[in-house]
Amino acid sequence: MYRNLVILFSLVCLPLLASAQFKAFKDSIIQISGITMTADSLRAVPAVSILVKGQGRGTISNSVGVFSIVAFKGDTLSFSAVGFRRKDYKIPLDLPGNRYSVIQLMAEDTVYLTETIIKPYPSRREFEKLFVSMDIPNDMYEIARKNNEQAKLRAIAQGMPIDAGGAYNVFMQKQQQSLYYAGQVPPQNIFNPLAWAQFIESWKRGDFKRKN
Repeated sequence: MYRNLVILFSLVCLPLLASAQFKAFKDSIIQISGITMTADSLRAVPAVSILVKGQGRGTISNSVGVFSIVAFKGDTLSFSAVGFRRKDYKIPLDLPGNRYSVIQLMAEDTVYLTETIIKPYPSRREFEKLFVSMDIPNDMYEIARKNNEQAKLRAIAQGMPIDAGGAYNVFMQKQQQSLYYAGQVPPQNIFNPLAWAQFIESWKRGDFKRKN
């Protein structure tokens, strides 16, 4: 008889107890939404890390400082951002409902660094040594001057193939020469003083030197 009463009591009370526990768990959950702003000028602070202490989870405010996170009543939210002081907010246990909005003000944090003196060279002697051996790159004027040197242009011209206009001129010159000496033996340039003068000028310029 006693056993049956215990079983009956359990069947009646357990659902009520589970319902009460679920209601208490549901009431303890809260969604915190808000915006992070500067304390002095009320400007939005983006990319603020909001962490729930002791639970290893959190969120980040967007580009206009808006954030939203789900936590439990009584939890502590930690706000941190580069250039601002860390700020903690403890969610009150007696907040009504499951939604709450906050405006978290962030105070700027100024970090003073120790004095640093930067020198380009350890000593004057080291500077003189490096200055003498310094390789200064050519400017645009110097590059243009080197690209227009006569020797360089001649070397480039010798390796370039003839274009269509040049080929046509050579062909027409050969045609005219063949027509000019048609029916007779063409003269030999070995007895032409102008050809000898051109040969000597070419030899002085070094046109017949072997080029690598």
